[in-house]
Amino acid sequence: MSVVVVGGNDRMAARYKDICKEYKCKAKVFTQMPSDFENKLGTPDLLVVFTNTCSHKMVNAVNQKSRKQDIPVARIHNASVNALKTILEQYCT
Repeated sequence: MSVVVVGGNDRMAARYKDICKEYKCKAKVFTQMPSDFENKLGTPDLLVVFTNTCSHKMVNAVNQKSRKQDIPVARIHNASVNALKTILEQYCT
């Protein structure tokens, strides 16, 4: 399963990837918006958005991508490790 994490803390990006590996998921983490963001998202099985630490432009790009390709989006206000684990338990098991 592939997961894209949008938002969160810069210093936690490696930790987010490690947590996804624990649940046997490939992960891309975008803590800041790169150029050509919507194309870099790819076609994941799940989009995780940390809404507290994410710009409105990033959220809008995720919403457009999810509508076009019917990708589930998990929106979490808190960018913590436990919040990510909870979402991965729901979707990856």
